[in-house]
Amino acid sequence: MFDKAATVLLWGIGFLIIVILGWFLYKILGPGLKHLTPSFIFGKPSEVRAGGGVGPMLFNSFYILFLSMAVSLPIGFGAGIYLAIYAKKNRFTNLIRISVEALSSVPSIVFGLFGYLVFVNWMGMKFSIIAGALSLALLNLPVLVRNTEEALRAVPDSYWEASLALGSTRWQAIRKVMLPAALPTLITGITLVSGRALGESAILIYTSGVSVSRHFPDFDLTAMGETLSVHLWYVQASSLVPDAKQIAQGSGALLVLVVLLFNLLIAVPSRILSKKFNGGK
Repeated sequence: MFDKAATVLLWGIGFLIIVILGWFLYKILGPGLKHLTPSFIFGKPSEVRAGGGVGPMLFNSFYILFLSMAVSLPIGFGAGIYLAIYAKKNRFTNLIRISVEALSSVPSIVFGLFGYLVFVNWMGMKFSIIAGALSLALLNLPVLVRNTEEALRAVPDSYWEASLALGSTRWQAIRKVMLPAALPTLITGITLVSGRALGESAILIYTSGVSVSRHFPDFDLTAMGETLSVHLWYVQASSLVPDAKQIAQGSGALLVLVVLLFNLLIAVPSRILSKKFNGGK
């Protein structure tokens, strides 16, 4: 009786989640899809006239994401590997884990204020793409460190012991056995971090600004780098364009589609690689 009740409850919760997700997509994509024309997606924005696009903002979203991940991935993976494999159990490593967990729960706007004080003011980067990317990397780090550590600890100890017994060094065992075995979990963590970074706005308002370069695409790290999520906030808050509502609807729909497509592009290859490293199972 209790088993059937629990099964019904869990199925009901799953169905409710699907309904909420469907309602969310309907409310966002319904009004916005009709605005997603090529001129809107790839065109330049307009400050006072109707008909502007979001091309530079879309480019900046991926550009800042790429730069932030290029900084945070090596550090996050390295710290996670150290905590899972090399670190001994003592007060220092316990302090590191507590600090990482505390940072992962800090609101993103706090990272934005930190980036504004350190990168924008103290280091003189001003409102720029590089300041936004470095601040976003700080937001990514705690999640990447914890995800990497937990992914490696979830690999059976027999994998590690068998690799060392065959004469491999620690680094060889990590590179050729542990990381491939933990790859699905690692990629899941990267996907979650990337999706969150694509939709982040609070940090970037304080660090990369609410304006874009006149050139498109502009790879200059010192240029201001308004992203799609920041533009969505800006047009709703203080934009002077007469079609601000339509731009916000289109930007919201485009942002949702970009995040969904980005997750699919990472998730599908990760499953293929997972089957490859696990012998096709």
